Amino acid sequence: MNSTRSVFFHREIFEHKESRCSIISDREDAVRAAIASVKHHRQELDRYVREHPRFLYALEPLHVSDGPEVAELMAGAAEQAGVGPMAAVAGVLADLAVEAMVLEGAEVAVVENGGEASLVSNVPLDVALSAGDSPLSRRVGFRLDRFPAGVATSSGLYSHALSFGEAEAVTIFAGNAGLADAAATAVGNIVKGDDPGDSVRRGVERALSIEAVGGVFIVYRGMVGMGGEVPGIIGLDPGDTASRVTPGGMPDVSPRRRGSHDARKLRGRAFGP
Repeated sequence: MNSTRSVFFHREIFEHKESRCSIISDREDAVRAAIASVKHHRQELDRYVREHPRFLYALEPLHVSDGPEVAELMAGAAEQAGVGPMAAVAGVLADLAVEAMVLEGAEVAVVENGGEASLVSNVPLDVALSAGDSPLSRRVGFRLDRFPAGVATSSGLYSHALSFGEAEAVTIFAGNAGLADAAATAVGNIVKGDDPGDSVRRGVERALSIEAVGGVFIVYRGMVGMGGEVPGIIGLDPGDTASRVTPGGMPDVSPRRRGSHDARKLRGRAFGP
């Protein structure tokens, strides 16, 4: 993709315990704020899990009313999707980091945490599909131009995260990464079996039954299914890392500007304007 003007981003790869984050922003101080946020909220989560070990292992929703912010947001997202709270951990940490970046004045704030991305931007951003050995992986992407946005992908074949399904990729689009993360797990768990067409259909139906999920894109055994409001699909050069919001590269952006963002709008927002 070509841009009519150059846009400079500060970018950093940051690792903390199980989190491996790619952080992108128009402000260097916002990158620092994101790093501090991940460290702080992970520490709060670790403390809570030590006192409430069931939270770590539950495969069904748990109600949390007296925990730290990160635990309550994880539990809320998981309840919407009908899964255990740890299914939302990467996405919620990304959301909280982006919220911290916006409070620092960032107009472009992207945190990708293990494949789950939280994004706020005043210019369109491209996100690559990551689906392991699928022919579509890193050759197809999505152009996001409505923010805040959350994008999460679950895989039954290529991910280190727990999944009971078999899909190469289930990508969910929502207003925040926490919900997208939990919903991708919920949908990914049911995409399996010897009838790929039926499995994909059931996955799309399940995704769109989850409140505040905007869209879904599923790849399973050569079948592709989608539903809802899926951002514009674009072709990518797998050798051109400049077009991915992933640890491998920077987003390519167009010059069209959009309005500034309020950090408070990052939570619980449906995908769309």
